Amino acid sequence: MDFKDQIRQLADRINKHKELVQTEEATKHSFIMPFIQALGYDVFNPMEVVPEYIADIGIKKGEKVDYAIMKDGAPIILVECKHWSANLNPHNSQLFRYFHTSKAKFGILTNGIESRFYTDLVEPNKMDEKAFFVFDIRDVRDNHIDELKKFHKSYFDHDTIVSTASELKYTGELKALLHQELNQPSPDIVRYFAKQVYPGLISQKVLDQFTQLTRRSFQQYLTDQITERLKSALSKEDEQVQVPEGQIAAVPIHMPAEEHSKNGIVTTEEELEAFRIIRAILRQKVDVSRVVHRDAQSYFAVLLDDNNRKPICRLYFGAKRKAIGLFNNEKREEVKVELNSVDDVYQHVNALLETVGVYEK
Repeated sequence: MDFKDQIRQLADRINKHKELVQTEEATKHSFIMPFIQALGYDVFNPMEVVPEYIADIGIKKGEKVDYAIMKDGAPIILVECKHWSANLNPHNSQLFRYFHTSKAKFGILTNGIESRFYTDLVEPNKMDEKAFFVFDIRDVRDNHIDELKKFHKSYFDHDTIVSTASELKYTGELKALLHQELNQPSPDIVRYFAKQVYPGLISQKVLDQFTQLTRRSFQQYLTDQITERLKSALSKEDEQVQVPEGQIAAVPIHMPAEEHSKNGIVTTEEELEAFRIIRAILRQKVDVSRVVHRDAQSYFAVLLDDNNRKPICRLYFGAKRKAIGLFNNEKREEVKVELNSVDDVYQHVNALLETVGVYEK
């Protein structure tokens, strides 16, 4: 089993069993020790992993960090653990104190779910206040696994990690800043864009007006970009679909504009177009062959694994009104949202992905 599979397997186990883990000690044994082991270190070999590592701090003697990962008799990574449900924000000061008293150049603050990686980019031998890399086992991504792999025993190299740590840190901070600006543009950003298009003075009234316009423009631009990419993927998918001669596709890709069943159910081309869009959206999460449809007289259902207990959404396409029924709330109750056109399905990418993500867990 390669490293990626090990991490994904651990992620599945943690997601399934976390509610059974009641204490910090149980979190260590069930989540954090397997995580350290997945990084290639023998948790039962004191030459590689030392639990309760003593890190004396000034006049405080006998201060202990939960784990120290060792190399050549010296710590290279300190690991401070919390219960899986704990918020890590108040706890980095403890790891901060341990960091400058040891030879370790990396610190990990983890609750088994989220792991924050620290080093001393700002000031030598003093742990940075902000993590340069955050790994969330609930959202395992290939690029995150690639970064995590650098801490594996077989690949660990201090200089290699430090050389990319700065880029990771500032890229992460810039992404967070972009997210903030896209959702709530700051006055400086609004003023900058307003000056490019508005010929007069930028008064407070104009600034307020452009705050709404800027946010809306950002959102529409992102939606347009997603739409174009999904349309491109959808076009390629349709080109690649080939049904062997003499066979019928399990999930129809193309169908006459109005296909009548024995029950008088009419499947329209608009419903099939929306279905193809939904499949294109979900292909990043699941195999599209698992996304199927069932048409009924009152709605057009899209299901995962052809299972009525796994509804992804429902389409209500009438002659005058269109709507999509979503199931991404906590109670899994259907919420209908009106659509102006079939393309509006693209506006619900996150909701559709979230629903399938719940079923996959």
